[in-house]
Amino acid sequence: MTVNDRRLRGIVIVGGGSAGWMAAAALSAVVNDGCTVTLIESEEIGTVGVGEATIPPIKVFNQTLGLDEAEFLRRTQGTFKLGIEFVDWARVGRRYFHPFGPHGMQFDAVPLHQYWLRGRTAPGAPALDEYAMAWAAASRGRFDKPSRDPRHIASTFDYAYHFDAGLYAAYLREVAQGRGVRRLEGRIVGVDLRGADGFVEAVRLADGRAVAGDLFIDCSGFRGLLIEGALHTGYEDWSDFLPCDRAMAVPSAPDGDPAPYTRSTARAAGWQWKIPLQHRVGNGYVYAGKYLSDDEAAATLLANLDGPALAEPRALRFVTGRRKRFWNRNVVALGLASGFMEPLESTSLHLVQSGISRLLALFPDRDFDPFVIDEYNRIGVNEYERIRDFLILHYKLTERADTPLWRACAAMDIPDTLARKIEHFRRYGRLVSEGPELFGNASWLAVHVGQLNWPQRHDPLADLRGVDGAAMLARQREAMVRAADAMPTHADFIARYCAAPRRP
Repeated sequence: MTVNDRRLRGIVIVGGGSAGWMAAAALSAVVNDGCTVTLIESEEIGTVGVGEATIPPIKVFNQTLGLDEAEFLRRTQGTFKLGIEFVDWARVGRRYFHPFGPHGMQFDAVPLHQYWLRGRTAPGAPALDEYAMAWAAASRGRFDKPSRDPRHIASTFDYAYHFDAGLYAAYLREVAQGRGVRRLEGRIVGVDLRGADGFVEAVRLADGRAVAGDLFIDCSGFRGLLIEGALHTGYEDWSDFLPCDRAMAVPSAPDGDPAPYTRSTARAAGWQWKIPLQHRVGNGYVYAGKYLSDDEAAATLLANLDGPALAEPRALRFVTGRRKRFWNRNVVALGLASGFMEPLESTSLHLVQSGISRLLALFPDRDFDPFVIDEYNRIGVNEYERIRDFLILHYKLTERADTPLWRACAAMDIPDTLARKIEHFRRYGRLVSEGPELFGNASWLAVHVGQLNWPQRHDPLADLRGVDGAAMLARQREAMVRAADAMPTHADFIARYCAAPRRP
């Protein structure tokens, strides 16, 4: 290595769990010439490990790592996910589905949903869900891979996974260590900062070892050992927008064949998740401690399980929001160390994935150019804020007034960026955006309609097109039903493709 060689010589990942081992596995796939990757974790410190539901981009991440999908699902007790069903959110008794993929196939210059809006009040008009291929399959308990033929209606959906986050971390650990990542067992008790610029120079372990590096990745969870504890980066609190600050989690026994979707059921002080895996069901109650005690939350959760509990409920506390900087000096925060979005739309692991992708796209040398760091943070802030707005949409657009939480949500002030989107849809059913977003138009449409944000009128252009939208929609719906009925059941697909070994 020459005097002018500014390449990184050592990357240190602080913390394991899903975030740490996702980072280690990704780095091990691309960093190999003269740069070591070391991960430090302690068996004394547990991981949160409740992030079991994902969104479709996780497929790209796994493919980048070279993982075989069937093997990954076997190793993690995984199942397939076509979207999320929301129960009792807009009002008690109402259900709707957020599908992965669009509603139908576009057949005109005017968006398809505008023709649905034009005819939705007709007697017997089907709900918007009925025009989503993902729901046609999910509602029938069926699953297959999307067709690769874009002319086929079965090409109009996507999928993600449910899996055991602890098993995923263990699987990625095996992959990463097989590619040369060094794992150190130990508890960090101190951080050494460089006097000249305050960069992290090394972390010190309880047994006296010092682990030096050029780049440090903080995956230490909520406490943010480096990003906050050592560098005092600061935190932007979004509790005024997203009021839930606690969760109670418990696994339960399977209650039949696993459904190919996540379920979110609104409760008096928050909402309950149900995530079906091969060997168990993940359940949790996300709630606002202001309106409900931990004991009450645990009792509510246990009373609403579909199968026997397999453990005692475990309590978690959090503050929704983000670090003011995700990358500060030579520390990049990932996972819970970077911020927290409640798991309503299954974004936790995606934010780890996107943080890793940005780091690789803006990879530093030992000069740590502030221009590069600022760009990383700019993109991250935009992503967090757009996801935040999408989550707020679920709470703000409610007609429920039966409990203090829902009354407060309906009345709360919201960011201007979200208010503008709500108003555009309320007037003309139009979906607007300020640029690329994780959740596209199909997702926003599903929640606007599902949460009863009815447009005052449809797009005027739909009345000037001379298109029989109702007939086109009817034909597509019939095709979706036929395609879904031809699919195997979700359970049969898993049994044939990726069944995990039975546990004793």
